[in-house]
Amino acid sequence: MARATFPLLILFLFIFLGSLVESDEQGWIVAEVSEKGLDFVKDLLTQKAESSLVPIELPKIEKAVHVPFVGNVDVVLSGIVIQTINLNSSTVKTGDSGIVLYVSGGTASMGLMWEYSYRSWWLPFSFSDQGNASIQVQGMEVGLTLGLKTIEGSLTLSVLDSGCFVNDISIELNGGASWLYQGLIDAFEGRIESAVEDAVSGKLSDAIVTLNSVLKSLPKEAHVTKDAALNLTFVNDPQLKESSVHIEINGLFSPNNETALSSSHNELPASSEVCCEANKMVGISVQETVLESATSAYFVENKMHWTVQQLPDPKYLNTKWWRFVIPRLYKSYPNHNMSLDVSVISLPKIQVTNKQITANAPLDVVINVLDEEEVVPVASISVDLGISASPEISANTLTGNLQLNDFDLSLNWSNIGDLHISLLQTLASTALRSVMIPGLSCVPILLQPNTPHTEGVLSQKKTI
Repeated sequence: MARATFPLLILFLFIFLGSLVESDEQGWIVAEVSEKGLDFVKDLLTQKAESSLVPIELPKIEKAVHVPFVGNVDVVLSGIVIQTINLNSSTVKTGDSGIVLYVSGGTASMGLMWEYSYRSWWLPFSFSDQGNASIQVQGMEVGLTLGLKTIEGSLTLSVLDSGCFVNDISIELNGGASWLYQGLIDAFEGRIESAVEDAVSGKLSDAIVTLNSVLKSLPKEAHVTKDAALNLTFVNDPQLKESSVHIEINGLFSPNNETALSSSHNELPASSEVCCEANKMVGISVQETVLESATSAYFVENKMHWTVQQLPDPKYLNTKWWRFVIPRLYKSYPNHNMSLDVSVISLPKIQVTNKQITANAPLDVVINVLDEEEVVPVASISVDLGISASPEISANTLTGNLQLNDFDLSLNWSNIGDLHISLLQTLASTALRSVMIPGLSCVPILLQPNTPHTEGVLSQKKTI
């Protein structure tokens, strides 16, 4: 049953997804990440950076310090490691210069080993000592300017500018007579600050290179089923607006053995826009071409036909229930189970309106009787089916209501005498409205659990 009804569920899913958008232009999928969405991504990356950037090992620092009455003292700082980083406050802005990420008030904890040695001309032996130290970095500021481009269908992220500034550090030495040598280590404060700034900047640049590799590795095609694929290549460079990022995706469906990107669709119309309200993280506009390509892909692959052998209420697929409507059926096959072969005979017509989307599909339905192990076709009916949907997204669940708009029957042929089409249409329509449609409407579609929570209903510009 699951396999038999899957194409029908796919058709209804297309209707649900299509209702999220409204556009009269030819085109594909346009997404606009709002300032709220950018803040969500920024906070996510910041939290990830706090754990992934550390530990950071800094190079050894050596310095000769002149001490009155002693002479030159050779001091070495080694094993310098930034152990923790806390990025307290961060902001993200977009504009012509790129995506600017700024972090202020950052702190870090460090550890190192110190040692010194010196020899005086008037003493026959040398002096040395060693120990460890802990360092607290305060008021660290980090800035990143990132460029976002589309190259060969993939998003490419690059570092246009980066920098790190340390306002203050405090050093506490342990071991030996360290309290005597605090002044010596204080002379290294500037060198340590510079090393921290260079190391953090370099580590962030490396992280962006890694993130760019992840973006490049994103699939350019998603096989929705074994029969249809969705083109996920990015089109045109992202537009960096004052407080949002505008991204365009091909988004066309095709049979798995074909490509969804044709010569007639090499760029999105310039007028393709999506309005994302301030309280929404992401606004999405899916144009009718996407829905048309989806239904066409399944139709071309001859996958819009299925066999129905079970219904939520099994009485509708038994000849006993139809004994007063189709007497000859029950007389010829008393108390036999039935099945339906349903086929879409031409491309469904999809129309997007302000608050919902409608789909009209012409069907051929063959009524079968299961006579022991034999499937016996007894009649064929043409059906004009019209369905509409008005979905909503709440948190990370896609829900909505399906509605049966049109349901017209006509007889193709019958081996069980003349059928009372008007009566059959009334009963079948009642069964659809009372059993099938409510059952599908009540099934929530759970979105990716870790995606941003989105709330709201349909509006003219269709935002999530």
